[in-house]
Amino acid sequence: MALIDYDPPQRFVAGTVGPPGQRQFFLQASGGGRLTSVSLEKAQVSVLADRVNDLLDDYAGGEATEQAAAAHADLAPLETPIEEDFRVGTMGLSWDPNRQLVIIECHAAGDAFDDPEELAESAERDPADDPTQLVLRISLSPAAARAFARRSAKVVLAGRPPCPFCAGPLDPTGHICPRANGYRR
Repeated sequence: MALIDYDPPQRFVAGTVGPPGQRQFFLQASGGGRLTSVSLEKAQVSVLADRVNDLLDDYAGGEATEQAAAAHADLAPLETPIEEDFRVGTMGLSWDPNRQLVIIECHAAGDAFDDPEELAESAERDPADDPTQLVLRISLSPAAARAFARRSAKVVLAGRPPCPFCAGPLDPTGHICPRANGYRR
């Protein structure tokens, strides 16, 4: 397994490229002269932000307060050049109780980790021993993880506004709304 490890990163953020409705989502980690950008779906960013917040609420206690996260707030755009190292398939999230850190793992799409049945069928094959599989591992302090989750939620919400009738995304030219009998809004 090819592991790209940032323990801890100098910077770890979610961001987008493109106009609303055509945005491509990225997670970007940097540190030690390295820059890693992985692409993923909007829903993955949203779920990751929610789960990081849940994990911090359950385990981090007072270390992940809003005040502590404010010190780690990062509003800068993604670093350039933005070159996709891989597309994220499966993600993992854990809490390291010994070091009091949040661990985020992003496995490349197409890895054996994507299909549990395929992995179970080939028990003799350990995905960790396969050098073709890419994994990005990020270790974050509770405050940095809370700041990451806050920014990620803002990035997701910065897209197209929802239609007040059907909650579908509104394009600048409007959309065909099923709740308004197909009239353009």
